[in-house]
Amino acid sequence: MRWRAAGEASLGTGEIGGRQVVLAKPMTFMNLSGDAVAPLYRKHADGPGDLVVLHDDLDLPVGAVRLKRGGGTGGHNGLRSLKERLGTADFLRIRVGIGRPPAGVDPADYVLTPPAPVLQGAFDAAVAAAAEAFADIARLGFDKAMTRWNAKAREDAKSGKAPPESPGGNILLAPGKSSGGSISRKEARSQDDTEEV
Repeated sequence: MRWRAAGEASLGTGEIGGRQVVLAKPMTFMNLSGDAVAPLYRKHADGPGDLVVLHDDLDLPVGAVRLKRGGGTGGHNGLRSLKERLGTADFLRIRVGIGRPPAGVDPADYVLTPPAPVLQGAFDAAVAAAAEAFADIARLGFDKAMTRWNAKAREDAKSGKAPPESPGGNILLAPGKSSGGSISRKEARSQDDTEEV
């Protein structure tokens, strides 16, 4: 896929299962993701059910991939920005688990730390799984894809295939040199950590 600049995002287009899809990678700070997404949302989506947001999630084990329709921001500044700029939080989500930081580690530092080497394989597998989940959404529809992926996560947990516990590193999906954005510790801190996910 070829990426091109489109406002405050890099944009790629393609087809999955006969459906046209637009992939957008915000080039803003994480807490301003809504600035990059809102114009594209207005141009390409008929409603929040047409927007799938891939994001990291402290409340899921490292490497876990789950799908969710709508909900709160859970203290995630990128989701908060999307909710503010779109006027809704009812968009679709692919959540990629990064686990909780070890005791004594500030969550803001944790989310800005590259994955620990022992976890790199789990993160690489999670990114590939998230891409497969997105393809399932395009091919099957969100509800069927969500049933499949969330059932798979439960089966993996029962069979002992649960992702490893984090020793203190994680993956940063959007900001950084590889994707064109950056984030400061202040931006990573939550103003509403008590909000339900």
